[in-house]
Amino acid sequence: MLRVFGIVNVTSDSFSDGGRFLAPDAALAHAQQLLADGADGIEVGAESTHPDAADVPATEECARLLPVVEALRARGVCISVDTRKPGVMQAMIVAGVAFVNDVDGFRTAAAMAVVAAAPPSVRFIAMFSRTESGRAQRVDLDSTGGLSDVRAFCRERITAFAAVGVARERLVLDPGMGFFLGKTAAPSLEVLRHLRDLQREFGPLLVSVSRKSFLGEITGLPIGERGPATLAAELWAARQGVDWIRTHDVKAVRAAWAVELAIAGLPSGHDPRC
Repeated sequence: MLRVFGIVNVTSDSFSDGGRFLAPDAALAHAQQLLADGADGIEVGAESTHPDAADVPATEECARLLPVVEALRARGVCISVDTRKPGVMQAMIVAGVAFVNDVDGFRTAAAMAVVAAAPPSVRFIAMFSRTESGRAQRVDLDSTGGLSDVRAFCRERITAFAAVGVARERLVLDPGMGFFLGKTAAPSLEVLRHLRDLQREFGPLLVSVSRKSFLGEITGLPIGERGPATLAAELWAARQGVDWIRTHDVKAVRAAWAVELAIAGLPSGHDPRC
């Protein structure tokens, strides 16, 4: 069953909505709207990872996250937190998040120590990136190497999580998209074409293409006009059987997927548990 995370960026410089939801009240109002639109969970991030983003100290990241996470938790919302800092991961686990999403893929000893110590109720989203430094980069990478790199990453992360005693069902893999795979659209398209194979080989997948750079390259459209392009890529991912879509526009995904299911003669029931 397809599940959807709605994105809430508690940031000043996110590439698509930086500053709009930096205040806790604005972030919570946006989260409530995403839930009303059909989100199964809310992913909250307090540090942008696009190539031009500024670094955010761990103390500031926690200060941005905690009011939103605590308020959503009090309302029984399923929460994922997007962070690459082990100290922030630990603080958010204590605050009661259900998922921790690391764009570095939990590839450091400190991050894996947090994973190993987390209670069994916590799940992890390990995102692949071909770049270094914990953020997307405008670097020229071999446009044909993305898929093999993703496969190697998935195998390595599954092995690493098993080695610290984390059950396989607690790990969701994200193959990365946009600048995380390369400067051009080619590696993102290559990975998208093989999502069904990746899901069959490695299990639960999350895909996040919302408003990303490769869609702009294909369409020539600026960030604010990439909604239709985003939805096309999200529907493709859903058809390939991915388990999670992470998106800015929950309503569009839910409506379009309901139509897809109706055309196929399949039930459109939605189980909001995450």
